[in-house]
Amino acid sequence: METIVVLFNRDLRVRDHPALAAACSRGGVVPLFVLDPAIEAGHRREFLHESLHDLRASLRRLGGDLVVRHGDPVAEAMRVAGETSAAGVWASADVSAFARRREQRLAEACETHRLEFRTFPGVTVVPPGALTPPGGDHYKIFTPYWRVWSAWPGRPVLEPPERVRLPHGLAPGSLPALSPEPFGVVRGGETEGLRRMDEWVGDGLGRYGDTRDHLAARTSMLSAYLHFGCVSPNELARRAGRHRGGDDYVRQLCWRDFHHQVTHAFPGITRHDYRPRGRLPGRTAWGRDADAEAAWREGTTGVPVVDAGMRQLRREGWMHNRARLIVGSYLTKRLGIDWRVGADHFARLLLDADVPNNFGNWQWVAGTGNDTRPNRTLNPVRQARRFDPCGEYVRRYVPELASLPDDLVHEPWRAPVPVRGYPRRPLGGEISG
Repeated sequence: METIVVLFNRDLRVRDHPALAAACSRGGVVPLFVLDPAIEAGHRREFLHESLHDLRASLRRLGGDLVVRHGDPVAEAMRVAGETSAAGVWASADVSAFARRREQRLAEACETHRLEFRTFPGVTVVPPGALTPPGGDHYKIFTPYWRVWSAWPGRPVLEPPERVRLPHGLAPGSLPALSPEPFGVVRGGETEGLRRMDEWVGDGLGRYGDTRDHLAARTSMLSAYLHFGCVSPNELARRAGRHRGGDDYVRQLCWRDFHHQVTHAFPGITRHDYRPRGRLPGRTAWGRDADAEAAWREGTTGVPVVDAGMRQLRREGWMHNRARLIVGSYLTKRLGIDWRVGADHFARLLLDADVPNNFGNWQWVAGTGNDTRPNRTLNPVRQARRFDPCGEYVRRYVPELASLPDDLVHEPWRAPVPVRGYPRRPLGGEISG
């Protein structure tokens, strides 16, 4: 019986997993996850551990197990392949510079050991690089990409394998213990991700087009499950597309794929301007202000909607998408602070911190990325009045302002009496709504 090592990374599921399905059809399979000390999980650690426990349980129900090792993924994959006389190492393809280097090292190690190395789709709906414009290697503008992406025939959603045949005598290894007080508002794992997907598609999707920008409105909360691959983006797109109101949501999944194909072509997106236009009118370069940056991170800028978003991030490891745009525009366009300051902070705290989406969206809002209007600036007061008209979102995360009336909650510096415990003047001066 031929054995294949399937190296899991951002694909922690058994459903619609092309690499796992193909390996199971060949014979024996070693589902392998390597806890790499080079990757700083941060607030994502507990979600990851929950997802791994759930994945192990799913594989055991199929007759297999999750083999867990600690160390360098390439070295451990080669070691496990040698122990099981495996014929190859397969994995889901990814696009970040770190992931691409890992894939290259895996390919070279497999060649040295005369093993087959293959990568499969699964992290996105459409594989990065599958759609290219005439004369280019990737789409730089979203709308043309959306048109061709929407016409992509796609691949069928794969059911979980009927059986996972793990070679005898292989020690599965231990998983980290789960914390009694996990961080965040969602729990990790494919089981919970599928439950949330069912609930969202069946009950929440119909209102998405009308409420998706409302800061206090219900959202799918599936982004962390997409980041860790607990939910298949391919299955989510197919299911959402069949329901009323699904087009707007599917378009957001297309945005996710768009940033992945940009990162595939421009892996330096985490450090380098995609378009070298980071200079702001009247400024020679991005500024740095330690006090302003600290106030922004802590949610004490004196701009309520900005502070609400930043406190939500610290408390929950998540932030509403509209709030992400507002706080990003405020940091880069109003305070003139380097977008990398914000992107790095988000990368540390977000449960759903995809490299392509986090850094791609930060460059978009800063005017250095794929926005066709690089000078676009979001007025935080106007945005708050429009998308949080009753102040529900602000009051939820900035309780100091709970007693202010609706007409003042978004601009407390206009209140006749200073609000105790809240800045009297916002960073950058008062903002006209």
